[in-house]
Amino acid sequence: METGKVSAGHLTYLRQALDLARLSPPKPTNFRVGALLLNASTNTVIATGYTLECPGNTHAEQCCFIKFSQAHNIPEDQLADVLPEHTILYTTMEPCAKRLSGNVSCSERILRLGETGKGIRKVVVGVREPEKFVGENEGRRKLEDAGIEVLLVKGLEEEILEVATAGHVPASDR
Repeated sequence: METGKVSAGHLTYLRQALDLARLSPPKPTNFRVGALLLNASTNTVIATGYTLECPGNTHAEQCCFIKFSQAHNIPEDQLADVLPEHTILYTTMEPCAKRLSGNVSCSERILRLGETGKGIRKVVVGVREPEKFVGENEGRRKLEDAGIEVLLVKGLEEEILEVATAGHVPASDR
Protein backbone atom coordinates (compact mmCIF):
# COMPACT_ATOMS: atom_id res chain seq x y z
CA MET A 1 0.00 0.00 0.00
CA GLU A 2 1.41 3.32 -0.99
CA THR A 3 1.48 5.90 1.78
CA GLY A 4 0.46 9.28 0.49
CA LYS A 5 1.70 12.68 1.45
CA VAL A 6 -0.91 14.76 3.17
CA SER A 7 -2.97 15.97 0.24
CA ALA A 8 -5.58 18.63 0.93
CA GLY A 9 -7.96 17.02 -1.57
CA HIS A 10 -7.62 13.53 -0.13
CA LEU A 11 -8.00 14.83 3.42
CA THR A 12 -11.12 16.78 2.45
CA TYR A 13 -12.85 13.64 1.18
CA LEU A 14 -11.59 11.51 4.08
CA ARG A 15 -13.02 14.10 6.50
CA GLN A 16 -16.37 13.82 4.69
CA ALA A 17 -16.16 10.04 5.07
CA LEU A 18 -15.29 10.47 8.75
CA ASP A 19 -18.39 12.65 9.23
CA LEU A 20 -20.41 9.81 7.70
CA ALA A 21 -18.77 7.27 10.04
CA ARG A 22 -20.05 9.32 12.99
CA LEU A 23 -23.61 8.55 11.83
CA SER A 24 -23.05 4.81 12.32
CA PRO A 25 -24.41 3.42 15.60
CA PRO A 26 -21.65 2.53 18.09
CA LYS A 27 -21.56 -1.23 18.67
CA PRO A 28 -19.00 -3.56 20.24
CA THR A 29 -19.03 -5.90 17.24
CA ASN A 30 -18.09 -3.66 14.32
CA PHE A 31 -16.08 -0.65 13.26
CA ARG A 32 -17.86 2.62 12.46
CA VAL A 33 -16.66 3.41 8.95
CA GLY A 34 -17.65 6.03 6.40
CA ALA A 35 -17.12 5.89 2.65
CA LEU A 36 -17.85 7.83 -0.49
CA LEU A 37 -17.51 7.41 -4.22
CA LEU A 38 -15.95 10.33 -6.07
CA ASN A 39 -16.10 11.05 -9.79
CA ALA A 40 -12.51 12.27 -10.01
CA SER A 41 -13.10 13.84 -13.43
CA THR A 42 -15.58 16.32 -11.97
CA ASN A 43 -14.68 16.15 -8.24
CA THR A 44 -18.29 15.21 -7.55
CA VAL A 45 -19.35 12.88 -4.75
CA ILE A 46 -21.68 10.38 -6.42
CA ALA A 47 -22.53 8.12 -3.46
CA THR A 48 -21.98 7.95 0.28
CA GLY A 49 -22.35 5.28 2.92
CA TYR A 50 -21.60 4.35 6.49
CA THR A 51 -21.61 1.15 8.52
CA LEU A 52 -25.15 -0.17 9.10
CA GLU A 53 -26.79 2.62 7.07
CA CYS A 54 -28.61 0.16 4.82
CA PRO A 55 -30.68 -2.77 6.13
CA GLY A 56 -28.75 -5.79 7.33
CA ASN A 57 -25.19 -6.06 8.55
CA THR A 58 -23.88 -3.61 5.95
CA HIS A 59 -20.46 -2.03 5.67
CA ALA A 60 -19.85 1.55 4.51
CA GLU A 61 -18.48 0.62 1.08
CA GLN A 62 -21.35 -1.80 0.53
CA CYS A 63 -23.84 0.97 1.36
CA CYS A 64 -22.22 3.24 -1.26
CA PHE A 65 -22.68 0.52 -3.86
CA ILE A 66 -26.26 -0.25 -2.79
CA LYS A 67 -27.29 3.40 -2.90
CA PHE A 68 -25.58 4.07 -6.24
CA SER A 69 -27.16 0.98 -7.81
CA GLN A 70 -30.60 1.97 -6.47
CA ALA A 71 -30.18 5.50 -7.84
CA HIS A 72 -29.49 3.99 -11.27
CA ASN A 73 -32.10 1.24 -10.93
CA ILE A 74 -29.63 -1.55 -11.65
CA PRO A 75 -28.30 -4.52 -9.69
CA GLU A 76 -25.06 -3.99 -7.79
CA ASP A 77 -23.19 -6.41 -10.06
CA GLN A 78 -23.82 -4.05 -13.02
CA LEU A 79 -22.41 -0.95 -11.32
CA ALA A 80 -19.23 -0.97 -13.40
CA ASP A 81 -21.38 -0.22 -16.46
CA VAL A 82 -22.52 3.13 -15.02
CA LEU A 83 -19.67 4.20 -12.74
CA PRO A 84 -17.74 7.15 -14.17
CA GLU A 85 -14.37 6.12 -15.61
CA HIS A 86 -12.27 7.76 -12.88
CA THR A 87 -14.24 6.78 -9.79
CA ILE A 88 -12.27 6.77 -6.54
CA LEU A 89 -13.48 5.06 -3.38
CA TYR A 90 -12.63 6.97 -0.20
CA THR A 91 -13.04 5.02 3.02
CA THR A 92 -11.96 5.78 6.55
CA MET A 93 -10.72 2.20 7.00
CA GLU A 94 -9.27 -0.16 4.42
CA PRO A 95 -11.90 -2.40 2.81
CA CYS A 96 -12.41 -5.71 4.58
CA ALA A 97 -11.33 -9.02 3.08
CA LYS A 98 -13.35 -11.28 5.35
CA ARG A 99 -16.79 -10.94 6.93
CA LEU A 100 -17.59 -12.93 10.06
CA SER A 101 -21.24 -12.71 8.98
CA GLY A 102 -20.49 -14.63 5.79
CA ASN A 103 -21.46 -11.66 3.61
CA VAL A 104 -19.35 -10.77 0.58
CA SER A 105 -16.35 -8.71 1.70
CA CYS A 106 -15.92 -5.12 0.59
CA SER A 107 -12.65 -5.88 -1.22
CA GLU A 108 -14.41 -8.68 -3.13
CA ARG A 109 -17.21 -6.28 -4.10
CA ILE A 110 -14.60 -3.84 -5.45
CA LEU A 111 -12.84 -6.63 -7.34
CA ARG A 112 -16.12 -7.82 -8.90
CA LEU A 113 -16.73 -4.30 -10.19
CA GLY A 114 -13.37 -4.36 -11.95
CA GLU A 115 -13.80 -7.70 -13.72
CA THR A 116 -14.78 -5.93 -16.93
CA GLY A 117 -11.78 -3.57 -16.79
CA LYS A 118 -14.03 -0.80 -15.57
CA GLY A 119 -15.03 -0.03 -12.01
CA ILE A 120 -12.95 1.43 -9.21
CA ARG A 121 -9.23 1.65 -9.95
CA LYS A 122 -8.19 3.64 -6.87
CA VAL A 123 -9.06 3.31 -3.18
CA VAL A 124 -7.99 5.97 -0.67
CA VAL A 125 -8.00 4.92 3.00
CA GLY A 126 -7.41 6.73 6.28
CA VAL A 127 -6.27 3.75 8.39
CA ARG A 128 -5.52 0.06 8.09
CA GLU A 129 -8.07 -2.25 9.66
CA PRO A 130 -7.10 -3.19 13.23
CA GLU A 131 -6.75 -6.95 13.71
CA LYS A 132 -9.48 -7.03 16.38
CA PHE A 133 -12.14 -9.12 14.62
CA VAL A 134 -10.68 -11.09 11.71
CA GLY A 135 -6.91 -10.82 12.08
CA GLU A 136 -4.74 -9.43 9.34
CA ASN A 137 -6.71 -7.86 6.50
CA GLU A 138 -5.71 -9.29 3.11
CA GLY A 139 -8.03 -6.94 1.19
CA ARG A 140 -5.36 -4.39 0.39
CA ARG A 141 -3.07 -7.04 -1.09
CA LYS A 142 -5.90 -8.55 -3.15
CA LEU A 143 -6.84 -5.15 -4.55
CA GLU A 144 -3.25 -4.28 -5.38
CA ASP A 145 -2.68 -7.70 -6.98
CA ALA A 146 -5.64 -6.92 -9.26
CA GLY A 147 -4.08 -3.60 -10.31
CA ILE A 148 -6.17 -1.37 -8.07
CA GLU A 149 -4.16 1.41 -6.44
CA VAL A 150 -4.58 1.57 -2.65
CA LEU A 151 -3.38 4.82 -1.08
CA LEU A 152 -3.06 5.24 2.70
CA VAL A 153 -3.32 8.94 3.52
CA LYS A 154 -1.83 10.03 6.83
CA GLY A 155 -3.22 12.75 9.05
CA LEU A 156 -6.53 11.55 10.52
CA GLU A 157 -5.57 8.18 12.05
CA GLU A 158 -6.26 9.02 15.69
CA GLU A 159 -9.64 10.61 14.97
CA ILE A 160 -10.69 7.82 12.60
CA LEU A 161 -9.83 5.09 15.12
CA GLU A 162 -11.60 6.96 17.93
CA VAL A 163 -14.79 7.10 15.86
CA ALA A 164 -14.37 3.57 14.48
CA THR A 165 -14.06 1.95 17.91
CA ALA A 166 -16.75 3.91 19.76
CA GLY A 167 -18.90 1.33 21.47
CA HIS A 168 -16.09 -1.21 21.82
CA VAL A 169 -15.33 -2.55 25.28
CA PRO A 170 -11.89 -1.33 26.41
CA ALA A 171 -9.36 -4.15 26.82
CA SER A 172 -8.98 -3.24 30.51
CA ASP A 173 -12.71 -3.95 31.10
CA ARG A 174 -12.75 -7.44 29.55
